[in-house]
Parts: sequence; C-alpha cells; structure tokens
Amino acid sequence: MRIGILGAGNMAEALGTQWTRAGHQVMVSGRDPAKPRALAERLGPSARSGTFAEAAEFGDVVLVAVLHSAVTGVLTAAGAETGTLRGKVLIDCTNAVVPDRFALDLPAGASMAEQIADQAVGAHVVKAFNACNESVWRLTPPVFDGRPLIVPLCGDDAEAIAIVRSLVTDIGCEPADGGPLERASLLEATTAFMIGLWFRGVDAQAMLPPQKYGTSA
Repeated sequence: MRIGILGAGNMAEALGTQWTRAGHQVMVSGRDPAKPRALAERLGPSARSGTFAEAAEFGDVVLVAVLHSAVTGVLTAAGAETGTLRGKVLIDCTNAVVPDRFALDLPAGASMAEQIADQAVGAHVVKAFNACNESVWRLTPPVFDGRPLIVPLCGDDAEAIAIVRSLVTDIGCEPADGGPLERASLLEATTAFMIGLWFRGVDAQAMLPPQKYGTSA
C-alpha cells in the first residue's frame, strides 16, 4: 500500500517505521525539505520524501501527523480544499490538547477529525492512533502484559475503516470499532483526560474494570 504522511516528526517516524517494515511504501513530507528527506533515509529504501501536496497525491492512505495548530495550514498546502484527497483514506492521529490544562483546544462537542473532514473535500476520514504517545508506536509490537494494544477507530466509510484496521494489525495491535466519526469527539476528550492522569502520576489504564464488569447482566 502507498501511504503518504503529512509530517516528518515523531509520530510520522514511529508509524512510518512500522509500516515500511510491514512492506508498505511511504512518503513523508514537510515544509523544510531537509527534515523529511532525512527521515526517509532513516526509514529505508521503501520510503521517500516530498512536499505536502506530493505526499497527498502519492498515498492511497494519507496520515495527518502534525501538531493540531498546524493542521489547517498543512491541509491547505496539500490541496485538501481543492479535492486532492478526494476518495482517499485520511487518518487523523492528532490531539488538540492544551498543555498543562489537559483540555481540548476546540469548541464544545467539536473534534479535530470532523474539522479535518470538513476541510478535506471528499476524503474518508478515520480517527485512529491518537490515544498513545509516539513511543508506544515504536514498540514491536505494542503488547502489554501479554495483551496487544487495542486501537479504537472512528469513521463513516466501511471500506476506509477496513483499510485502517489492516494498518493497525500490521503493527501488532488490535483494531476496535469506535463508531461513526461523530464519536471522535469522545475519543479525543477521553485521550485528553487520560493524558492529564498520566502527567499526574496516575495509571489511567487502572481506572477501567475488565469488560465483563462494564455492562449490566
């Protein structure tokens, strides 16, 4: 599969490394050509670098992997408003979390995923990979106490979800149906809440009981 990555930072490197190892072709991108070029060299012969527009054109799947404050400008540079991403699977792994407050830098009820869908004309947006730090995505595989990491996915297009599910399993994780894209706001808010707990020294995973206790009999 051809995967374009909008960005050349830590998330781009972590997921790009996993996907090139799984046999996918990857193009990383950035405003300064030197950074994505260096990253592509680290990723190996199945990776290349280019501009945001080139990565958007290259990928059957495109990953948005930049700071949330840069997303609008990067999508514009990629030609999102003019339909360059039409029909493509567009993965959003961003978190609009305000440092120190651990709250979302968004209007109430809004999500980054839905904002991206509004801007990226015709793209099939899937929210995924946002609930963990980039260091987790570097693990081979991300397994904790013998249990593979679950990656929730939110999206409206069944074919797009199926493709992202395959990319999740490629890195040794288990995909989970998180519902339609409108539920991405809940996933993003949950992530912000968990990040706040982790920074306070609380094991956020321990706040959830086993699944059998999660629903009434």
